[in-house]
Amino acid sequence: AFDVFRRFTQRVDERVAVAQELLNSDFDFNREETIVIDPETAAYAKDPQEARDRWRRQIKYALLDLKEQEKDSDDKEEVVDAIDRLKRRYSRYARRWKQTDSDDLLEMYLTAVTMGYDPHSTYMSPGTLDDFQIQMRLNLEGIGAALREKDGNTVVTSVIPGGAADKHGKLKPDDVIISVGQGDEGEMVDIVEMPLQDVVDLIRGNAGTTVRLEVKPGGAGTKVVYKIVRARVELEESAARGEVIDHKMANGASKKIGFIKLPSFYLDMEGARLQKRDFRSSTRDVRRILDDFKAQGVQGVVLDLSKNGGGSLTEAINLTGLFIDRGPVVQVKNSDGTVQQYADEELGTAWDGPLVVLTSKFSASASEIFAGAIRDYKRGIVVGDPATHGKGTVQTLMDIGQQLFRNNRQNFGALKVTLQQFYLPDGESTQRHGVPADIVLPSITQKMDVGEGDLKYALKHDRVEKTRHDMYSMAPDDLISQLRKNSEERVSKDKEFVDLIRRVELYVAQKEQASVSLNEEKFMNRRAELDAQKEDQKEVEDQALGQEEIYRDTFYNREVINIAHEYIDGLEKQKLARAGR
Repeated sequence: AFDVFRRFTQRVDERVAVAQELLNSDFDFNREETIVIDPETAAYAKDPQEARDRWRRQIKYALLDLKEQEKDSDDKEEVVDAIDRLKRRYSRYARRWKQTDSDDLLEMYLTAVTMGYDPHSTYMSPGTLDDFQIQMRLNLEGIGAALREKDGNTVVTSVIPGGAADKHGKLKPDDVIISVGQGDEGEMVDIVEMPLQDVVDLIRGNAGTTVRLEVKPGGAGTKVVYKIVRARVELEESAARGEVIDHKMANGASKKIGFIKLPSFYLDMEGARLQKRDFRSSTRDVRRILDDFKAQGVQGVVLDLSKNGGGSLTEAINLTGLFIDRGPVVQVKNSDGTVQQYADEELGTAWDGPLVVLTSKFSASASEIFAGAIRDYKRGIVVGDPATHGKGTVQTLMDIGQQLFRNNRQNFGALKVTLQQFYLPDGESTQRHGVPADIVLPSITQKMDVGEGDLKYALKHDRVEKTRHDMYSMAPDDLISQLRKNSEERVSKDKEFVDLIRRVELYVAQKEQASVSLNEEKFMNRRAELDAQKEDQKEVEDQALGQEEIYRDTFYNREVINIAHEYIDGLEKQKLARAGR
């Protein structure tokens, strides 16, 4: 691994030197030439001259990209500024690789080996394992601030409500952190150009301890030092959250609809193992939300899993149990070919009224177990992209420190290994296929190459025998057909949906182009066409990061609520709906 890495960093230095040299030359932005942007279609350069020409084109592409971002400034100034920014970018790129420590290198090397077998088997370094456990238990000890790297600086992107930094009151978004000190008198460590993970490690620490941050407020002006006492921070924005929507249809009919956003199937594994009374889990939080919905007289529930990439298998089973009264939820096939059933064993439900599950191509793993079980039981309807992500495998986390030193546990990271495949109650695997939606809505995500089938070495799809289970009458075929027809009619007349469909078609056409023009006029015209798509993709990215309200009043979500409203009406007319208990 170290030999390969040394050769890699040698090549990085060589290429960066070429890039810096080329940046000092003149570029003809009126010249007719193209660059291949799809690496899968690019052949290896035949000789050093061809490789150098590719670098020239790559740099020209990057300069045009930066010029497009600064298109309102003076033309000559924007070129000079773009060249300076690119020089700094390439220098930082080389410097960052040289800052790679042995833990990061081991993670990259072992993960490259394991992913040759399937795309979900990885090695987690100690730092990655810590981050994974934080996301599963939804709390950490630190100051409660989200950070990002920008031009070698550490910038505050947000301050977590209720966290130590929030209570301190001084640290704000866009502040630049320059140095970090421990305790009241510890040496201030310069963090400019330091890898972001190393900065995070310096700022995090045990609750009750002090950290000092030297900060430039807003990235400019006089430096100040903030002394913040670390505390336990609850990551509430990553937890299940609910909101009641008073919805009116065009005909004036109104319904109360509960909307739950669930970003992941989280579980405080350590708290559960120690049988702590207050350990955090997605099932516990969703149950609490459903109880609140019932108290408010909600008539139907939408569960948003559209950006939920999965999580705990146990939580997928338990959460499904909130909506069904006992029965098999998932089947798991082991490496020896034996198949086990995992069932909800709890009597009763937390919600037995109308249920709409919102999914997308980003809904994966545990999300697919839940959506698939709801669909197999005909317990509710699935709305969203044509199918979910298509991940039908189960990973086991093997804590290396625990395995090697049971009595003196240390953090040596963990292996996440694919050992099983899961199947829905009716025997169908979600692997590569995903869970199909009953009602499909147009979106850009369905055209993105982000599904399981787009990953290298993804396992094949297969089936097992179906299990016996109860069937609900909450998703009758005739009602689904009518809901689908009504939705398609509304979508075809909605200007925002029509415009979205046009942008999606343009996105597909552009995506299929293996190369783009480096003529400035043609480049800028193409970018103008792509601007609307970039907004669509940015919205997807923001949603995936949780930078949104629980329910966003968008044309897409309004149609989801329209479907839910009609679904409730349809069940009431067929006398199939029961009030949520």
